[in-house]
Amino acid sequence: MNDIEVRDAGATEVDVVVIGAGQAGLSSAYHLRRRGLEPERDFVVLDHAPRPGGAWQFRWPSLTYGKVHGMHALPGMELTGADPERPSSEVIGAYFDAYEQRFALRVRRPVDVHRVTEGEGGRLLVETDAGTWSTRALINATGTWDRPFWPRYPGQETFRGRQLHTAVYPGPEAFRGQRVIVVGGGASGTQHLMEIAPYAAETWWVTRRPPVFAEGPFDEDRGRAAVALVEERVRQGLPPMSVVSVTGLAVTDAVREARADGVLDRLPMFDRITPDGVTWADGRHVEADVILWATGFRAAVEHLAPLRLREPGGGIRMDGTRAAADPRVHLVGYGPSASTIGANRAGRAAVRDIVRLLGGVPAGV
Repeated sequence: MNDIEVRDAGATEVDVVVIGAGQAGLSSAYHLRRRGLEPERDFVVLDHAPRPGGAWQFRWPSLTYGKVHGMHALPGMELTGADPERPSSEVIGAYFDAYEQRFALRVRRPVDVHRVTEGEGGRLLVETDAGTWSTRALINATGTWDRPFWPRYPGQETFRGRQLHTAVYPGPEAFRGQRVIVVGGGASGTQHLMEIAPYAAETWWVTRRPPVFAEGPFDEDRGRAAVALVEERVRQGLPPMSVVSVTGLAVTDAVREARADGVLDRLPMFDRITPDGVTWADGRHVEADVILWATGFRAAVEHLAPLRLREPGGGIRMDGTRAAADPRVHLVGYGPSASTIGANRAGRAAVRDIVRLLGGVPAGV
């Protein structure tokens, strides 16, 4: 395979395997190159998506680049001159593509990683549909997009309307003239609701907890406090919360208008789904054609299960970007590094630790 050496055991040997080529994976690959490791010789980047763009390539068409908040550039190359009216999937997909080409990261795709297991001589085996890699260290940058979370409620299977998750949200026009229940108190839920309301016959917003609207700018102090809360959870081995879940919902002009119009009047979580809608324990019933689950995502780390990294609390206990149970494994874009700026910083930190683990220089140099 190109200029990577293939050993007798049939596994391709490298120093580092990066799984995922979204913001976290590309940032990590960039810092590996800066440290002197060469793609396809010392490290390889595996991505299961069909094209560059990470999870951004799957975003709904109505999410234009101008609506994207907090998109930080990848290290070493700014994103400039983007049309704010163009879909973010196109803008960021093209940017990631250009980034991979500029730094010759040679991402392999589409490659599905099946599992990571213990290999011989202290190495890890990364088993995929495109072969097996033997590596001294692993950067897992698989994000959450592939694991949409679907809550389960009594009667869910009886609903005669349509149920879909925000992962496949098609844009607001698909809901024209329909009665829509949006479930979820995060940023996606509010964005979808505000988009759908002008097209739908009727909308309802249902959340487990009352939403918290955060007035004022999201400054560095608030950002650090939010990240610290998420970081503490993963340090304890608990499943990570999103940074947004601890910052509250940003109050924009659009949010103020939606609140004034009653679009963001929230209902508590229903108790049961019926064939024609949902009901609450107090007898209230709402008829609906669609239930849109804007209920978030979970970390896509099932392929790491053979390494037994999970703690009793359900999460992977972290020491910085390292899995506490295995210093060869780094999770980038997990927990506190799930934001775009967090992924950049975590990629740099992970590579610094890995170079130390490798003895300061790549084995092939």
